[in-house]
Amino acid sequence: MINIKPISDLRNYTEVLNEVKEDSPVYLTRNGRGEYAIITISELSKLKASIRLLANLEEGQKYARDKGWLSAEEVEARLGL
Repeated sequence: MINIKPISDLRNYTEVLNEVKEDSPVYLTRNGRGEYAIITISELSKLKASIRLLANLEEGQKYARDKGWLSAEEVEARLGL
């Protein structure tokens, strides 16, 4: 279930922070509109890793479009397999 709270609930920030769990952020609203999300450090690390992975995949696809795709045999040779 989505956990949405007004930002004014941060007056009791300990209670709000106790509700933050892995894969279960707390969303804060300001003037009735979504403004912030509180997530765990491990969740933030996963998000950053996902962004890096997607950026690397995009870089690989750009390289393949510009220079051509490698065959399975070429990949194995480059990896020494």
